[in-house]
Amino acid sequence: METTFDFDDDEPSPVAQLAAIAEAKTALAREESAAVRHARLHGMSWAEIGLLLGVSKQALHKRFGKMG
Repeated sequence: METTFDFDDDEPSPVAQLAAIAEAKTALAREESAAVRHARLHGMSWAEIGLLLGVSKQALHKRFGKMG
């Protein structure tokens, strides 16, 4: 299937915008993982980290539990 995109030159390309968002999400996930690891190494509980990130301790433990 071939698709042709017609973009206004005054606006950013939706393809470029979406690619930038995907890249930012990947970078943010890496930062989050490092921050959670750092917090756990400094004695923070899953509940404390979850409160700061706005997620449940169960969700955090499920995602990052292997790190300690």
